Amino acid sequence: MDELTDKAVAIVLISLRIAPTLAFAAPFTLLRVPATIRVLLSISLAAWLVSAHPAQSWQLDFWSQGLFVTALGELFLGIALSLSLQLAFAALLTAGRALDIQAGFGLAVLVDPTTRSHMPLVGTIFAYAAGVIFFATEGPADLLAIWSASLDHVPLGSATIGGDIAVLSGYISGVFVMAFGLGGLIMLALFLSDLAIAFMSRTLPQMNVMLLGFQVKAMVLLATLPLAITLAASLFLRMVRYALETAPRLI
Repeated sequence: MDELTDKAVAIVLISLRIAPTLAFAAPFTLLRVPATIRVLLSISLAAWLVSAHPAQSWQLDFWSQGLFVTALGELFLGIALSLSLQLAFAALLTAGRALDIQAGFGLAVLVDPTTRSHMPLVGTIFAYAAGVIFFATEGPADLLAIWSASLDHVPLGSATIGGDIAVLSGYISGVFVMAFGLGGLIMLALFLSDLAIAFMSRTLPQMNVMLLGFQVKAMVLLATLPLAITLAASLFLRMVRYALETAPRLI
């Protein structure tokens, strides 16, 4: 009975490593999945991890170590494991927001159905494109492998707040460079359209620059966005793989 209780407590604690990714990290937040389903999925995956590590002893004295402190450490570890995906998709949304402002769509936003937060138009397209690549490749399987390996690297109850800040800063700079590289073609096209409109305004002072500029840049954005996403498919894949490769290094 005590062993069964220890395993049940271990399942709940390990689910805290999984829940932050399913609850707060894209691409999972882009899916309309009820919170109850996310919690049940976290517990189910935690039970699978416990059964997949029979050699590891789950008979731990959680009460003497402090169950609340142990749970808090596991939660922080789960947040650290989800941080790489959150930062990667945040970089895509930031690059999309910059394109929205340059194209004149600064006031137009969408709402994330899960987090209820505002998302830029172009950034949402980038995020869904990266999400498709994540699920179409081995993204979910790699996440399971990361969670499984974390039990060997950081046993249950030994999680601490730490990590190499150099790894995090290097990863942030890398994903933001990739994200703005995705929209580089669109930014160049919008910049050239701005130059063309500026030259036209010098030769035709009576022209309504604001109205014409918005229409031209909207058409330029719609024309170059599919081309940019198509050409940057490998960069999307590299960004997703980079996020998954960096996640274990953040703990």
